[in-house]
Amino acid sequence: MTPVPMDKKQEVARGSLVCVGTGLNLAGQISVLSKSYIENADVVFSLVPDGFAQQWLERLNSDVRSLQPYYAQGDEIKNRRDTYAQMVQAILDEVRLGKKVVCALYGHPGVFACVSHFAIAQAREEGYSARMEPGISAEACLWADIGIDPGNSGHQSFEASQFMFYRHTPDPTTHLLLWQIGIAGEHTLTKFNTSSDRLQILVEQLSEWYPLEHEIVIYEAPNLPVQSPRIDRLTLKELPFAELTPISTLLIPPSRELEFNSEILAKLGISESDLG
Repeated sequence: MTPVPMDKKQEVARGSLVCVGTGLNLAGQISVLSKSYIENADVVFSLVPDGFAQQWLERLNSDVRSLQPYYAQGDEIKNRRDTYAQMVQAILDEVRLGKKVVCALYGHPGVFACVSHFAIAQAREEGYSARMEPGISAEACLWADIGIDPGNSGHQSFEASQFMFYRHTPDPTTHLLLWQIGIAGEHTLTKFNTSSDRLQILVEQLSEWYPLEHEIVIYEAPNLPVQSPRIDRLTLKELPFAELTPISTLLIPPSRELEFNSEILAKLGISESDLG
């Protein structure tokens, strides 16, 4: 009997994509499931912070391909949108060949990592199985390293440039996180640094809600077990002179106490003293 040929939908369903997070700290923050996906993949695409992490992945799988070369090299000027599009194309090319593809990104694969979102959306649009496994993010490390429970007063989180470009309103009774502070105000997607002038504009913007003498924190999570987190405390007015890197995050602790909502408390039959 002549076998029935697979229809197109069945054929494309053979390839698959899983985007996993390796955590921030080499080998110690990856989940058992994510590690298993890497070990059993036909091909692994990686975007990790250093050669040590790359070598560790290569010990788990014999076909690990770094996405790092797609970034601008040397004096080349390249828009990161083009970089991300090329990365997605490379990933999908292998999925279309029917391979089990894994994209391993440091930290959480869905946090400040648009390549994973773009690749998953494109794969699903073309009929392939595509999913994401979470990883330990820089935010998770920040709460642990600095010793903050964000549940005590809440927190807000913005990408630094987006915070500057749009009319966001921070709540000074909560913790405020500004990500990618090292490129604050950069809009061309071709550079990986900011300037003291741009940071001064951010300080002026933030001074609407926070005193210039208010203590802020520059945080960087460690990538290796032998490293310690960077926790530099300074005043808001000193931010333009701070040494920043691509992994720097700005934490602004609350500058005011939480305020009771008397109207809601009255409706609930609760007094302020009941809340301590």
